[in-house]
Amino acid sequence: MRRLLSSPPLRRLGGAVMTLAGVAAAVFLMLRAIPGDQITAAYGTEAAALSPEQRAALEAYYGMDQPLIAQFFTWIGAIFTGNLGYSSRAQQSVLDMTLQALPVTLELAILAIVIALVVGIPIGMLAASRTDSIRDWFGQGVGLAGLGIPAFLLATTLLGIAAQAWAFNPNGLGYARLWEDPLLNLQQMLMPAVVLGFGIAAPIMRTTRTAVLEVSGLDFIRTAKAKGVPPRRLQRRHILRNALVPIVTMTGMQFGYLLGGAVVVEQIFSLPGVGRQVLLGINQKEYAVVQSTVLVIALLFVVVNLLTDLLYRRIDPRVRAA
Repeated sequence: MRRLLSSPPLRRLGGAVMTLAGVAAAVFLMLRAIPGDQITAAYGTEAAALSPEQRAALEAYYGMDQPLIAQFFTWIGAIFTGNLGYSSRAQQSVLDMTLQALPVTLELAILAIVIALVVGIPIGMLAASRTDSIRDWFGQGVGLAGLGIPAFLLATTLLGIAAQAWAFNPNGLGYARLWEDPLLNLQQMLMPAVVLGFGIAAPIMRTTRTAVLEVSGLDFIRTAKAKGVPPRRLQRRHILRNALVPIVTMTGMQFGYLLGGAVVVEQIFSLPGVGRQVLLGINQKEYAVVQSTVLVIALLFVVVNLLTDLLYRRIDPRVRAA
């Protein structure tokens, strides 16, 4: 029994459950630490004119009359029944809202990761091919730019240039879903994906450069060079393949970050994703929307990290053996 409980799969599952529990408790407490409440957000200045009886009725309606611990476990218990709450602003259940918003964020995250990999891995390998050269300085310069330029600044700059120079602003037409209008959807997703992909390409590039330099100094690479293996084959089949583990790990981390970290970009480009849903929920003090959406994002982040773990175990036999 002790061996079963200490097995790696169960340890990972236990860690995932503890992570989700910690996220649920943290977001629940932080929301209630923000000044204001749902009644004030819903009624504005008219909330001050409510009678004590009216306010008590509204507190009972929103569940605010219960102790915090009772509110927390009421919310958690409802989640296990599939009830994520209800948005009075959107007149819709949080589950339905999330099912509509999640594909938008997933599509944006996938496009951004593809752009980041296409840009980051080749530049990282180019920079590692000859250290302290022009190509190395160029690669590190691109990495520093990606890390240093804020996403909101790059997003507003691209929007301004596209609108003024080419009268191009597809995001002003209302969001088009992929299965409704694929061409317009791609146009609307391209710029936000480039903004996010450029920022993510920087850590992927730096990770690739470090991993390639480390692998290039190993004995079997020197042996392959001595045997006359062509440079391109050496780079692809020997160096890059053995440098994939840290690259895959970094990519998985960045993909998980994108699921909840694209709030600013989704807001600037008017994309109805889960990040924007959380932002609107915070502005309206809709506790159910924010709590449940953040928990869904945390669950996806945990799943992505578990899949990343399984993937690099598949890539590297040494990890499986360990």
